[in-house]
Amino acid sequence: MARLSQLLVAVSAVVLCGTAVPALAAPAGAVKNIVLVHGAFADGSGWKAVADILKKDGYKVSIVQPPETSLDDDVAATNRVLDGLDGPAVLVGHSYGGIIITEAGNNTHVKSLVYIAAFQPDAGESLGSLAAKTPPASTSIKSTTDGFLYIDPASFHADFCADLPAAEASFMARSQVFLSTKAAGAAVTSPAWKTKPSYALVATQDREINPDLERFMYQRSHSDTIEVKASHVAFISQPRAVAALIEKAATK
Repeated sequence: MARLSQLLVAVSAVVLCGTAVPALAAPAGAVKNIVLVHGAFADGSGWKAVADILKKDGYKVSIVQPPETSLDDDVAATNRVLDGLDGPAVLVGHSYGGIIITEAGNNTHVKSLVYIAAFQPDAGESLGSLAAKTPPASTSIKSTTDGFLYIDPASFHADFCADLPAAEASFMARSQVFLSTKAAGAAVTSPAWKTKPSYALVATQDREINPDLERFMYQRSHSDTIEVKASHVAFISQPRAVAALIEKAATK
């Protein structure tokens, strides 16, 4: 009986070993640290699918939760994460997160920047000034009496994340992070993309940032750019394409 028990344990160990899928090592010479920054009306949990792919491929992933109370606060939150790293990093931003990484990208840990359907301002530009220059299709952004912006929940699915399931969009609408008007109006002073390599993704179905504005900004900066058929939340609906672009930045 004891021998049978030992045999069963041995068989179980073989089965478990055979089904385990170890994480792959990131390519030799690749930047191992990836730092992800969400934008307005979303939160860090939206990066989960991308983070899972990157982790499986051997990267160390950190996710910033900017408070969105001011650009200074958001850059400080990003630098807090960057300063805790053990080496160089690829810094990734979505939407308003692009404003954040443009300034925080000057951190010495940052090797390159990746913009995912994101604003990429030049010096003196802000989210507000760029959006006014080339308005998006959406007109559903509203303001609170104390100076914060949000998307009308009735239009959230259509305008923010049309390529996600309705139930997921409903939850996101109810959990959206409000953006302060102070942050939306804050101008960047020292764009990191002028001194560091940048990569970018245009979401061709974006209704929150005009795709033509994305193209203009990324052409101006000479970012290595791809286009993906996706809503504003390409980082959620197209995680493999997003992860592939980040990994490209990490290996260059």
